[in-house]
Amino acid sequence: MADFHQNGNITTLHDLRVRSPEDLEMELRTFAETRKISLILPCLYSELEGEAMPHILEELSKVSYLHRIIIGLDAADEAQFRHAKAFFEGLNQNHIVIWNDSPRMLALGDRLKAMGLAPTEKGKGKNVWSSLGYLISCADSAVMAIHDCDILTYDRDMLAKLVYPVANPNFPYQVAKGFYPRIGGGKLNGRVTRLLVSPLLIALNRVIGSRDYIDYLRSFRYPLSGEFAMRTAILPDLRIPSDWGLEIGVLSEAWRNLARKAVCQVEISDAYDHKHQSLSPDEATAGLNRMSTDICKAIFRKLAADGTVFTQNTFRTLKATYYRCALDALESYYNDAKMNGLQIDRHTEEKSIELFAENIVRAGQVFLENPNETPFIPTWNRVHSADPAFLSDLQDAARADEAEYQ
Repeated sequence: MADFHQNGNITTLHDLRVRSPEDLEMELRTFAETRKISLILPCLYSELEGEAMPHILEELSKVSYLHRIIIGLDAADEAQFRHAKAFFEGLNQNHIVIWNDSPRMLALGDRLKAMGLAPTEKGKGKNVWSSLGYLISCADSAVMAIHDCDILTYDRDMLAKLVYPVANPNFPYQVAKGFYPRIGGGKLNGRVTRLLVSPLLIALNRVIGSRDYIDYLRSFRYPLSGEFAMRTAILPDLRIPSDWGLEIGVLSEAWRNLARKAVCQVEISDAYDHKHQSLSPDEATAGLNRMSTDICKAIFRKLAADGTVFTQNTFRTLKATYYRCALDALESYYNDAKMNGLQIDRHTEEKSIELFAENIVRAGQVFLENPNETPFIPTWNRVHSADPAFLSDLQDAARADEAEYQ
């Protein structure tokens, strides 16, 4: 994907295949002498038993410019936490495993509930939020990165490319979003980006008219990637969604808080593959069925906050327009895949489009019935204002768990 196209909304930083990864890492080591870089890994215990995580660990152990790695561990009992600690001992960097289900962490959760500030549901959003709280409490990093823990094609070059734009003190970027082609197993993947987000944004432009926010989202090559890097000064005021709209939500926060010149996207891989979610057409609270609804709600909420008026007729028209746009997009993706010797199951893809079309209306109905819904976890600035001791207590609890459960 070596090109140099700029879309005019945000900066796109390309991998033009002329610089060695070793040279990039050497420069990052120089930056890290005065601007410490930390990495957050939000993971489920089950991912430690998968194919991807051992390789990710092996690659990360070779990274010399990281100051700290924070592993947020979900869905683990005490024995599994002990095993996770042993699992991550292979890391050469300062690191900590935060057991999000420990008695100490649950007690902190009860404390948040008493203040009306607790996350409303478990999941990646809450995991990332808690890990950010620990990082903020350490107050020693200038740059942080997040990436998923199920990347089957991981190598440490991905991380170097991801953090470079925000680690370089001569660059203006506060947020960097990774992008890549989603291919694997001889197939063109990335269904939700290809068949929902991209055609939905085109349809929104046609139905409600041009909006700067829509143009902004359309500027991202892969808006649903789980790979971000940020300068830590913006973290205390960052609102993290608790539902599956996390990636769109973070981009929306960058739109709300930063100038466009402070946001970029960076090419981090030629081929990226990770765990694939099932469509779950018969279960609205699982898989891509749930994800697509949450993503639609996240986009509708942001547009409404910027002054767009939605009605039931708007969503009916949007569904029909989206459906046509998605089928046109499928034709383009099918031809692209064929030219590159990749497979696309058109029947399965059209079933996905039909489900996503229904979920546009469902998400719209949920929005109209509850326009005040705010599935955002409170910012760390707000938590600190309500309880100035909470961040230090969070750090103490995580370190106490680390010391006790050997």
